[in-house]
Amino acid sequence: MRMTGALALAFLSASGTATAADDATLARGRYLAVVAGCNDCHTAGFTTHGGKVPETAWFKGDTLGYAGPWGTTYAPNLRLTIARMDLPAWTAWARSVVLRPPMPYWSLNAMSDADLAALWHFTRSLGEPGPPAPTALPPGEEPPLPVFRLVMPAMPPGAPD
Repeated sequence: MRMTGALALAFLSASGTATAADDATLARGRYLAVVAGCNDCHTAGFTTHGGKVPETAWFKGDTLGYAGPWGTTYAPNLRLTIARMDLPAWTAWARSVVLRPPMPYWSLNAMSDADLAALWHFTRSLGEPGPPAPTALPPGEEPPLPVFRLVMPAMPPGAPD
């Protein structure tokens, strides 16, 4: 079960975080996680179960590979990613990061400071992070199953890389 209210404040304080979140901030983070589609890739089984995955499993990454011309990407465990960063570091990272497909990093780059803070607080409120997802594979290396293969059409002449 996700921590709320005073319990989240106690967890965040105990974890050495400089800022604590109120219920409204946590609710905003949860909302953003859902409408931004974060769970679609970063929560195992979320898409195949129509979003009916308990919050205790949210953001722990997945072993489903996304394979394409770039190699194979695995959606990382966001709990681990965010646990390694304080809020200013997370905000700076989220503003500048360029990630492998299929992650729409440009959407993360465009989020407001308030939205990034809400996601950071919400993610940290989810509890123990669990193990990391598999490491990305380079082009030409065959991924183990399960894998989602994206076959890309040739770029039209004159299209940017």
